[in-house]
This record gives sequence, C-alpha cells and structure tokens, in this order.
Amino acid sequence: MKTKKTAVITGGASGIGKAAALRLAADGVLISLVDLNAERLSVAAEEIRLAGGKVLVFHEDITNEQGMARVMQKTAEEAGSIDCVFANGGILGTVSPIEHFTKENWAKTLENNVVGTFVTVKSAIPYMKERGGSIVLTSSVSGSHQFAQEGFSAYSTSKAAIAAFSKMAALELAQYRIRVNAICPGSIDTNIFESMDTSERIKDIHFPLDIPKNAIPLTKKPGQPEQVASLFAFLVSGDASHITGTEVYVDGAETLLKG
Repeated sequence: MKTKKTAVITGGASGIGKAAALRLAADGVLISLVDLNAERLSVAAEEIRLAGGKVLVFHEDITNEQGMARVMQKTAEEAGSIDCVFANGGILGTVSPIEHFTKENWAKTLENNVVGTFVTVKSAIPYMKERGGSIVLTSSVSGSHQFAQEGFSAYSTSKAAIAAFSKMAALELAQYRIRVNAICPGSIDTNIFESMDTSERIKDIHFPLDIPKNAIPLTKKPGQPEQVASLFAFLVSGDASHITGTEVYVDGAETLLKG
C-alpha cells in the first residue's frame, strides 16, 4: 500500500482528530488513525473509506511506548513513509479546586496529555528523519491565555507543557527538516467534555470578577472541528514550509475578550 503521503493522527476517532483525518483523506493522504475508543474508531475509519479515502486503524493508548512504536513501524511498512503527525489525543480529565485535587487525578491528566504527546512524537521521529515532515500538537488557549476556568489547573498545565514541548521539538528536529507547531483551539464543538470528571468541591472556587461565558466575538458560538482541521491541513502542507515552533490560535477572538 505505497502512497505519496501519510499522516498519523491520534485521538482520530472523533472531534478535531476525525475532522483532520477526513480533510487530509479527501486530498489523497493515507491516514493512520489512532484512538482508544474502538467503537468510534471503527465508525470514523468507515467514514473515511466511504468518502474514498485510505485508512489504517490502530486501537492504541498513546501513553504506551511499545504500542505507539508499533503504530509507527506498521504505518511506515504499509505506506512507505510517515510524512506528518497530528498528536491530538487528549482528555480534559478531573476539574477540581487545587486543594482537593488528588495526586492520582492530577497525574492522570498530565500522563495522558503530556506523556502521550511526547510518546507520539518520539515514536514518529525515526520514520521522519530521512525525508523531513511536519508534526502538529494540540495545545489549547487554556495553556496560554485563558485561565478563568474553574478547576482546570491540571488540564491548563498539561496544555502549557505541550506548547513548550512544541518549541523544544521544533528547534531540535529542525536538523532533520521536521517542522513542529502547536494548534491552540478555543471553544470548539467536540465531545471532549465526556472525558471530564467534576469534583464535588468545584463550587468552592470563586473568581473576583464576572467572567463572560461563551463570549466569542467572531461567531457568538463555539467553532467547529473542521475549522481546526483546515489549520492543521495548512500547517502540514508545503504552503507552511517555513513555519515551525509556532503556536496558532483558533478561537474566534474568544481570548481577546476573556483571556
């Protein structure tokens, strides 16, 4: 199954990952789809095939170093190359006052989001060094601009770490012509809140000012996964060949008002 271009997309069974997969598949890119939700993974893969795209399917935990190494190896063997990677898998995790956050719940969010992103990138490098390529990480406005979100300390910390990692990786991997950028979505209409566990003590958090809710100046409503997918498609294209180590925001000016 040799192909001209191949993309590995984690968290690819729904939301932003699925939209990105469908977008690139429509351009003839072979998609290596990775997700921990087997049912949604199967549905997403079938959508890609029905749209005429080519897809490889991997039911894998992004924090599993051996598992992700197998994903990259099998993708390269089947497709002949790995040209771009979207390290998009992540969870919202527990939201809680810091005082009542358990170490285990805090660590779970960082393990999935930060370690999972690291493992994904690390596993892809051996298959991208010769030809170069593009890696995009999903960070968030919650890791850089927007912190008035009750109980989001673990999630925001994880997304800030991902943004910093993207810059470290961009500089280190430039020697191999591998570009690394971070996408920072604002409010996007996805199912990420399914991965949220809310502490009973969340009402203990009181901010000193009234923070506007769902205030998005450009559209007055959350963005769509396809809008983030369009940015991803640009960042991995030749049109972005001189862009690396950059955070790009997709938030409809939300953080200009709320950040």
